Amino acid sequence: MTPTATSGTAHQQGPLWGSKPVEWAELEAQQIPAYEEAVRRVGVEPGDAVLDLGCGAGTFLGLVADRGARPSGLDAAEGLAELARTRVPEADVRVGDLESLPWADDSFDLVTGFCSFFFAGDMVAALREAGRVAKPGAPVVIEVWGRPERCDLRAMLDAVRALRGEASGAPSLAKPGALEEIASAAGLEARYAFDLSFAFEYPDEATLVRRQLSPGPVQLAVAEAGEERVRSAVAEALAPFRRPDGSYRLENEWRFLIAQAS
Repeated sequence: MTPTATSGTAHQQGPLWGSKPVEWAELEAQQIPAYEEAVRRVGVEPGDAVLDLGCGAGTFLGLVADRGARPSGLDAAEGLAELARTRVPEADVRVGDLESLPWADDSFDLVTGFCSFFFAGDMVAALREAGRVAKPGAPVVIEVWGRPERCDLRAMLDAVRALRGEASGAPSLAKPGALEEIASAAGLEARYAFDLSFAFEYPDEATLVRRQLSPGPVQLAVAEAGEERVRSAVAEALAPFRRPDGSYRLENEWRFLIAQAS
């Protein structure tokens, strides 16, 4: 079964995430340690059909294509999807909603969502769709932010929320059992969770701010408060992580759940 498109969150998220595709591609490349660890744990074999949900500029698609897999991706942003198609021409990249995927049941040997599922209007529905298009027994990789106290980038996200008049973010999905509960509600079998920490590095403030303006939540603040105010807020929030030579190093923790489709 291939469902018809239904109303979801792509029309809201797409314009935000697609406004600075080149800058986002640079930021996305810093997630390569997460991609490599996921592949190490679940395995990717030549010929495997792999779907990345929230594929962005296609960095993960390129990584699995290099291993001989058959990559597919979905993103809400046409600008990012077009960049992914250019960078990984062998990939089947589509624009759409996480809650209504344009692929048939049991299509993929691996489905991944790197910091994407929680942007869906209904995370359970998005994970249910991931399980639907995964082959029975295939792994579904779910990545979210780690514990707030172990994520240096939270300082910036908090500053952006304050600029928009928001008191705080959603409850942390890194709490033990949180992802397992959501996955179970979506009909997935939770296999195991793990945490992974690595650093984002920037040579100078200009590069830091330019890249950090590209995520959707930051662009939402730009739309409401103006780019100059957001630039100043980002630079001020991340100033404690500036090193004597002017470069920046931000340590971040990420929480993963390896689930399995039924």
